[in-house]
Amino acid sequence: MSAVSSAPADTGPATSPSRDFGIGRRLLAVAGLVLPVALAVLWEWAAAEKLISVRLMPPPSKIWATMAELAASGELKTHVVATLYRVFVGFALGAIAGTLVGAAAGASEAVRRIIDPTLQSLRSVPSIAWVPLFILWLGIFETSKIALIAVGVFFPVYLGVAGAIENIDRKLLEVGRVFRLSRAALVRRVMLPAVLPEWIIALRSGLGLGFMFVVAAEFMGAAEGLGYLLVDGQQMGKPDQILGAIIAFAVLGKTCDAVLVLLTKPLLAWQDTARGTL
Repeated sequence: MSAVSSAPADTGPATSPSRDFGIGRRLLAVAGLVLPVALAVLWEWAAAEKLISVRLMPPPSKIWATMAELAASGELKTHVVATLYRVFVGFALGAIAGTLVGAAAGASEAVRRIIDPTLQSLRSVPSIAWVPLFILWLGIFETSKIALIAVGVFFPVYLGVAGAIENIDRKLLEVGRVFRLSRAALVRRVMLPAVLPEWIIALRSGLGLGFMFVVAAEFMGAAEGLGYLLVDGQQMGKPDQILGAIIAFAVLGKTCDAVLVLLTKPLLAWQDTARGTL
């Protein structure tokens, strides 16, 4: 009597878990487009059915046509480049200053007590309140606009870095001292990994405020930029241009945030978080 093979029947090629995970991630990324597309379709339908005033709330098709016309003439590229340049330079200056001052305040109790009350008070000043002062000091050209954006970026980065350093678990520092780490090694191997996640979140928050402050900056006599498109649309009675500029701000802000996350992702490769497991 021949032996019966106990090998399992061939059910075809097995599906790789990593492949399934990759497909799932791509589907989730596409799913993020469902809400804005659905809102655009609903908006277009409401305009077609005369449920909203198309004079004040033009449909997405009209906004698209207006922005396509600006793109074809080259104006849109000019405005986008001008806004991105101001945000990039202002963000760089504000992030560097916020990181250095925040590190000093977080590492030294004396420094924090001296500078923190003043900075917390200035943080409450609305962005538009800085405009006349910067115009008086720096004029209406690029320097005043970049300075205003840098101010907006500075405060969330300062708070994030200072708070992250202050909240480092004391036990981690004690373990480093037990292993006789030098001060430089303690900073590099213990403090820096503890601060990095909060620092990156602070950078993202600062970048978002940079885009908010650039609108106020471009109200200061700018001849180009998406903020200028807003003002021009208001003065010329073009709600489609205003809404198009707002949507452009949203797309640019999201794109820049995604780029920042991508660039800083290697810095957090060591983290073992619960993301995607809940």
